Amino acid sequence: MAKTDPYAALRFKEFNIFLLVRFALVFGWSMQFLVIEWQVYDLTNSKLSLALIGACEFLPAFFLAPFAGHIVDKKEKRSLFTLCIALFSLISFGLFWLTSDQIENNWSTNSILIGIYSLVFFGGVLRAFFGPTIFSLIALIVPKSAYPNAATWSSSTWKGASVFGALCSGFLIAWIGVHYTLGIIFGLVMLALILVFQISKKPVLNKATNESIKESLKSGIDFVFNDKVILGALTLDMVAVLFGGAVAIFAVFAKDVLDAGPRGFGILNASLSSGSILAMVATTYIPITKNTGKKLLIAVFGFGLFMILFGASKLLWLSVIALFFSGVFDGVSMVVRQTILQLKTPDHMRGRVGAVNSMFVGSSNELGAVESGVAARIFGAPLAVMLGGSVTLLTVLVINYKNKPLRELDLQEDVEEKFDELKS
Repeated sequence: MAKTDPYAALRFKEFNIFLLVRFALVFGWSMQFLVIEWQVYDLTNSKLSLALIGACEFLPAFFLAPFAGHIVDKKEKRSLFTLCIALFSLISFGLFWLTSDQIENNWSTNSILIGIYSLVFFGGVLRAFFGPTIFSLIALIVPKSAYPNAATWSSSTWKGASVFGALCSGFLIAWIGVHYTLGIIFGLVMLALILVFQISKKPVLNKATNESIKESLKSGIDFVFNDKVILGALTLDMVAVLFGGAVAIFAVFAKDVLDAGPRGFGILNASLSSGSILAMVATTYIPITKNTGKKLLIAVFGFGLFMILFGASKLLWLSVIALFFSGVFDGVSMVVRQTILQLKTPDHMRGRVGAVNSMFVGSSNELGAVESGVAARIFGAPLAVMLGGSVTLLTVLVINYKNKPLRELDLQEDVEEKFDELKS
């Protein structure tokens, strides 16, 4: 048996560069979204305007994802990634320019808002391409034997950058203002653009040049829905986020349930995120390829169980513990899911499978926020979270009973075979 190497993927120079690029992009993107939300709300004082921002990014990202997956499979991945970053830099610069004193003094509020919404919509178009491009590029940077470790480091980088970006955005707005914060974001994107050229161009593995767009899209969707392992893993993640998540109503718990105020709101968010990040780092030392399916089912079940405890809690310290362990299980499930997708997706279909994955994950995040708000309005926040956690548990039990291929999935042999091939 091959010995687990927690730094297997990091031994490849291009993967380290990829992580730096991804951190800069995700850190900048997460800051940019929150900064723009702040700016738009400051200009309009309307909650509906915030919903419009989310819609402008979500709609093109969701509906263009299948087409983006087709393009990604047909094109050279490094060049496409570079193009996406270059276009993202134009968005960042455009937002930086729209928040300058010159524009604010000479343009009407409506004109500025139209400019912001247009750039956010353009960002949603790019988001449709980023997901499948990154998913495909990882598989071309490291050998298959290092896929599980690469998935762990990539997911940890994404989560850490998201959390760090969210934390820094508020401090930077207060310290240097919206305009200069967006300037820093533009600088981060330009840094990513410079670094990405340190990654060499990769071969195009999809040789089906005569395949029509319709046939290509259909084959990608059919593959996901006919593969019980991949479909089961995506379904678990979607249901957990759609029904089990409660991030969108943390403010309600902090203010009305736990009487913890703004500080408690920050603590609740930090508890969930810190649990996820620590779990992801831990999985670099703990092998997840043995009994992979069972580990995924246990992780999602544990997430739902602790979210029920969070919903039932009336004490801040108990809520913090519940969210921390929810984050731990969520972090494990995220890494396991990414590992399954990397190892079980054929090279020539990575773009399309990555696109479907983006649709599952992306839609569940946005729709989950809507579901949480509506359920909290109807049932009250505590009962809404407990019901969502119960739906998550029920889904795990049904998939465990109905989906034997996922339940019995073990990726150890896949990894060991590739490890032996690499040594020989």
